[in-house]
Amino acid sequence: MEFKDIVMQRYAAKRFDGRKISEQKIGELLELVRFAPSALNLQPWKITLVTDQKIKDQLRPATNDQEQITSCSHLLVFCADPDYEGLIRRLGTLLQNQGVAEELRNLVIGMARNFTGNMPSEQRLAWSQAQTYLALGNALNGAKALGFDSCPVGGFDQKEYIRILKIPPPLIPVMLCPVGYAADKPHPKIRFPKEDIMF
Repeated sequence: MEFKDIVMQRYAAKRFDGRKISEQKIGELLELVRFAPSALNLQPWKITLVTDQKIKDQLRPATNDQEQITSCSHLLVFCADPDYEGLIRRLGTLLQNQGVAEELRNLVIGMARNFTGNMPSEQRLAWSQAQTYLALGNALNGAKALGFDSCPVGGFDQKEYIRILKIPPPLIPVMLCPVGYAADKPHPKIRFPKEDIMF
């Protein structure tokens, strides 16, 4: 499928038919997410994957009773990671393990430290959230490319998700992506014309 077709055919499925996506396909989806772009390659996100129906049932009331939470095959919970000291250390180790030259490693790590060093905690979280949305984009289009459907969900109780899923600090759940095989039909896409998104 051409990328243009993926973008045009992807929609926010509101109900799934309950069929399970194979673990192989979910693995392929996570690989697509793993290669999402991020500033300075810090990749400030983590994902928890929810498949247990009882847990999905617990999460539904914390998600404004949205049906796709319980009818999906897998629920991806995208969490922002605002711990930039830890992220920079992890990136340095990754670059070293991948054989990146010391000069380039030092350049990248220096840029990351300069960029994040004076950020207040609120800005760090906001920056991590923005980067996490890039990973979510790969998940949404990736699901359609792999032959199943998805729905971005931002309306949920973060504190309840943290409690139910035992999400460790400093991670903050920011977006949900239920995936499965849609049991509804897409409506025609309604978007502003190009002229209205330009200024």
